[in-house]
Amino acid sequence: MTGALPAGTPAPDFALPSSPREQLALGALRGHPVVLAFYPADWSPVCGDQMALYDEILEEVRERDASLLGISVDGAWCHQAFAEARRLRFPLLADFEPKGAVSRRYGVLDEALGTSRRALFVIDGAGVIRWSHVSPDDVNPGADGFLRALDTLARHTADSRTPA
Repeated sequence: MTGALPAGTPAPDFALPSSPREQLALGALRGHPVVLAFYPADWSPVCGDQMALYDEILEEVRERDASLLGISVDGAWCHQAFAEARRLRFPLLADFEPKGAVSRRYGVLDEALGTSRRALFVIDGAGVIRWSHVSPDDVNPGADGFLRALDTLARHTADSRTPA
């Protein structure tokens, strides 16, 4: 593996199941920042805590005009049960078939385990990665990093709109 895609890289587009009957395409969210939260597996203790934390701060993400998407190699039915049990209010996308294809494109597939690594990406409204971070699988990375990245992105966007 070459590692997670770095800042400045165009974010690979994708469409993944967001439920057993619906798909969500990254391109459909263009014009607004997006946080991608790759994680190893539904129902694991660290992943459950991480996704619950993100649900708790979801309004802070939305106040920054951003969307938050969770992604793992678990299937859509598993995601649905996990989201219902944890009362998650943001989409969990199933990188299930072909297994790990999107995780691989972002450089965060653990080939040996066949799971996504724990990684975060902030993508700007034009579809460019502006921040990325990979954590050990047993460490909840929290939200401070991507919230700071969203704030920096908002300041940069506001500065670029200010007439000289």
